[in-house]
Amino acid sequence: MGEREERRARFERLYDRASPQVLGYALRRAGSPEDAADVVAETFMIAWRRLDEVPDGDQGRLWLYGVARRVLANQRRGRQRRERLEARLRDEVAVVGARASTGRPAPDSAVMAALARLDEADRELVTLVAWEQLDRDQIAAMLGCSRAAVRVRLHRARRRFARLLGEEGTSSPPSRSPPSAAGTSTSAP
Repeated sequence: MGEREERRARFERLYDRASPQVLGYALRRAGSPEDAADVVAETFMIAWRRLDEVPDGDQGRLWLYGVARRVLANQRRGRQRRERLEARLRDEVAVVGARASTGRPAPDSAVMAALARLDEADRELVTLVAWEQLDRDQIAAMLGCSRAAVRVRLHRARRRFARLLGEEGTSSPPSRSPPSAAGTSTSAP
């Protein structure tokens, strides 16, 4: 039997002998059976990579418990980091969401109905001007096109939007803020 086959046979014996006990250890400590399965998988992956360091006999099982213990600790720390990040993100979304909804027409308004009927490219252009208050240069930089292309596309999008507003029963888009410093009109979508 070659060295590779001996290594594999040793690992299989270790796994057969210790995996039920390591799984039980993980199940009693992990948050879920899935987490416990992840702990066992990672523990034995480490054992495979470091097989030369794994002691023989009962000491091997104890070595695996030590690895599983560290894997569980890493798993807990990762879960805590994710939970903190999710909480912070929820708070940020609430704040930004509250700010973003100000100045935006009511969801059931004619403006929003007409906006919903625009194709995605037109809707993006119109809302970049109206809601994000970007000028043509900024939109061109964002979209990776020329200012002239933005001017033409925005003119056409506004025409289509005005037509749709007329169909919704509103004669023209409501006026928004004053024109931007770049001379681009920031009238409503």
